[in-house]
Amino acid sequence: MLDLTADVRDLTARLIDIASVSGEEEPLADAVEQALRSYAHLTVLRDGNAVVARTDLGRERRVILAGHLDTVPIADNVPSRVVDGRLYGCGASDMKSGVAVQLKLAATLTDPVYDLTFVFYDCEEVEAERNGLRRLVARHPDWLRGDFAVLLEPTGGQIEGGCQGTMRVEVTAQGVRAHSARSWMGRNAIHEAGRILDVLRAYTPRQPEVDGLRYHEGLNAVGITGGVAGNVIPDQCVVTVNYRFAPDRTPQEAEAHLREVFDGFDVRVTDVAAGARPGLDHPTAAAFVASVGGGQARAKLGWTDVARMAELGIPAVNYGPGDPTLAHTKDEWVDLAEIATAEQRMAAWLTGAG
Repeated sequence: MLDLTADVRDLTARLIDIASVSGEEEPLADAVEQALRSYAHLTVLRDGNAVVARTDLGRERRVILAGHLDTVPIADNVPSRVVDGRLYGCGASDMKSGVAVQLKLAATLTDPVYDLTFVFYDCEEVEAERNGLRRLVARHPDWLRGDFAVLLEPTGGQIEGGCQGTMRVEVTAQGVRAHSARSWMGRNAIHEAGRILDVLRAYTPRQPEVDGLRYHEGLNAVGITGGVAGNVIPDQCVVTVNYRFAPDRTPQEAEAHLREVFDGFDVRVTDVAAGARPGLDHPTAAAFVASVGGGQARAKLGWTDVARMAELGIPAVNYGPGDPTLAHTKDEWVDLAEIATAEQRMAAWLTGAG
């Protein structure tokens, strides 16, 4: 049972202690649903292991607050523990502290200046096909209607606008198979793959400015496979490449760019997710940046589910407690004071006090 009257820092610890590795979120989703259904000002909906809670106060605008319930696999870092003002545990930063802030706001904000939709979803840390927010977009877009969205992903308490897109491709070097004792009769595909690596070493990534925010692209090999047997010259070698592209490029433009970069090689797209422009010129987004971020925002260099919101035409930002560089590490932690600050800033904005 989750006690939403508890301090947000204690609530974060409780969330960490309920294991919710991707695909195994049901116990936590059950606890979240049960806790939210006890509040009369909320309408609670559920799809699989995704839970949505909404206010219906007749406000002019609606704000969506979203976060994922799942974590990467546990690495001997559950249950949670507190040391020197830091809360340690799997998901402490990414993103059970952000989920705790959402839950506290859902429970306490009975008279906000906006109508609110709180989204708690599953399978964010795995392949896009399983993503719970993607499923909600496809099955229940009406649940996600709104004017502005905040994903409480870890950002170190800084507002991060939009997000970059991500694409994985397999770039294949072809050779001719032969016996290794007569290697000159073949062509070694692994050796041919050296030209792919040369392209990557020489590549200069773009750093475009999009809607006033500076993005930094990246193009990197993240895997390589090749070889047949210890006495065979291989006829194929595949280099897996990840391209992080700024939101001024569509997935189609990103693919065209990679085909140009790797001209002469077979290129096959294996995974892609579009980026999202910042959209900070929207009135509600501008008010959020002014109130919560002191007028400052920076570009989100990774990919997050703000892109799902962009598909629905909803401008979105990332803002939450926790250092994103600690995400997925064994010693993942979040500063307890940062969790409390995030709750206070969000509450002040949503009640018009900020």
